[in-house]
Amino acid sequence: MKYVKNYECTVCHKIYDKTELINTCKACGEKGILDVNYDYEELKKVLNKTYFKNNTDYSMWRYKHLISVYDRDFSNLLKVGWTPLYKSNQLRKDLGLKELYIKDEGLNPTASLKDRASIVAVVKALEENALVISCSSTGNAASSLAGNAARAGIDTVIFVPKRAPLGKLSQLLVYGAKVISVDGDYKDTFRLSKEAINHFGWYNRNAAINPHLVEGKKTVALEIAEQLDFTLTDWVSVSVGDGCTIGSVYKGFFDLFSIGLINKIPKILGVQSDGCSPFVTAYTTGCPLVEAEENTIADSIAVGIPRNPIKAQNAVSKSGGTWITVSDKEILKAMKILGSKEGIFGEPAGVAGFAGVINAVQQGIIKNTDSVTVIVTGNGLKDTTNALKAVGSPISMKPNLHELIKYLK
Repeated sequence: MKYVKNYECTVCHKIYDKTELINTCKACGEKGILDVNYDYEELKKVLNKTYFKNNTDYSMWRYKHLISVYDRDFSNLLKVGWTPLYKSNQLRKDLGLKELYIKDEGLNPTASLKDRASIVAVVKALEENALVISCSSTGNAASSLAGNAARAGIDTVIFVPKRAPLGKLSQLLVYGAKVISVDGDYKDTFRLSKEAINHFGWYNRNAAINPHLVEGKKTVALEIAEQLDFTLTDWVSVSVGDGCTIGSVYKGFFDLFSIGLINKIPKILGVQSDGCSPFVTAYTTGCPLVEAEENTIADSIAVGIPRNPIKAQNAVSKSGGTWITVSDKEILKAMKILGSKEGIFGEPAGVAGFAGVINAVQQGIIKNTDSVTVIVTGNGLKDTTNALKAVGSPISMKPNLHELIKYLK
């Protein structure tokens, strides 16, 4: 918290002291999501390329000065961050791009980008001596919270909609979470979690409510920048549900730009499923955000009422980016292409950003002179049912060499 200056409401811009234990603006309520503001002039004295070159902590805590937590020993927690950024071997040529990089967030401890937010929630809960952490989730936020909290010795109560994939439910139960499967959609799930958190006084991990979680998620952008030696690609593509991740990616780049470590903020491509695309609808119609159906296989981005709209919309508009949709069929195709061409296995929501790049190239939004970074937000083993839809079944054959030779011919 040393370099945190204050909190600021994204709606009315009221300023709050950094010592206040609040999640949202007192005047605006839940719509008043807070931003964490930093003292960039002081950070300029500390953070530079030499600092990072000499830093041997290859986890997200190498960026602790840009995270709104008090300094402590982080080594006893799960090791989150510093996931690989792969330069494409084949897909760059197939798509006709200048450069293509793939950030594989599925290699975090519980196999998704959400670990970056959940570990911050755990640290903040430890700071406040909370005994229980709770959240609502379509899967990844929940499993990441359960795993990171288990390592820290904190109990979790998790609310998931009934459509949550078995892979993610299995994680939750293995990590010892108390799992409440809500007979309803994400909206119903969020409402019940909110009521329960308020009633029991649990620590609130819900990303759209808790401003500190953005500060954890944004470390993916900080890593991308450092791994590219602070010379960023023209575009960064992100799959979008609640709006928290895309808002976090922009915040990370904004921080680095404000400190002077990068000279531009990449254009951000916000990608939604056409079965649940409230942000894209608002963007194309010029109308306020309205509730959308949650009709997509990409469960992690199936959010009909985004809880963090201002930060998400600002991320695209202020970066000069755009919004785009992809179909479930295109998502499944992207899973197969990314796996077979680059060896990266992403879940449906995880590869939606890549599917969006394919569409954006075909529509001429992304040019062949552009360079692109895609964030794959979650591992495909979380949803093997849909993975098999993407690739089909294996060949069934008797143990007979002649049959094999005949088949291969």
